[in-house]
Amino acid sequence: MSDAVYVDRQVAVDFDALPEETALEHWFATVLEHFPGEIRREMTVRFASEEESQSLNHDYRGRDKSTNVLSFPFEAPPEIPLPLLGDLVVSPHVVHREALEQQKRIEDHFAHMIVHGTLHLLGLDHIDDDEAETMEQLERDILSALGISDPYAVAPEDFGVRDGHQVSEEKRTDA
Repeated sequence: MSDAVYVDRQVAVDFDALPEETALEHWFATVLEHFPGEIRREMTVRFASEEESQSLNHDYRGRDKSTNVLSFPFEAPPEIPLPLLGDLVVSPHVVHREALEQQKRIEDHFAHMIVHGTLHLLGLDHIDDDEAETMEQLERDILSALGISDPYAVAPEDFGVRDGHQVSEEKRTDA
């Protein structure tokens, strides 16, 4: 089995500072290092407008607002073995706004959203506290391997807010 990954990078929005395909593949490969048995090594990352993000979020999650990343796992029929993990839809305008609000480098926040979304494609979630702690620690570990600091560290002036979300059960249902 090859360790190579492939990301189909789709750009459907006008935005100057989008991550290149090589960065997306590096982030994806770093996630997969934590899942050595995973054979699905392809995914699509679509950079979309806030309007498209809002429409998809409404249609698939019942939330009428744009969001940073949406994950759509792919399940091939058993008789058709495809290496496709799924699709991520990223709204760069939301990611940029969050990075500014959280005083993070935009590239670091893009990396976090790709890591976060990929973990969802791999079946992880953050609906209950135990799942959230497991997923968030894995995100910290992966991002640390990428040289990115803890995205959930709470700055004193932002007490009660992590990664742009209020710390509560409601936070656990985003992305």
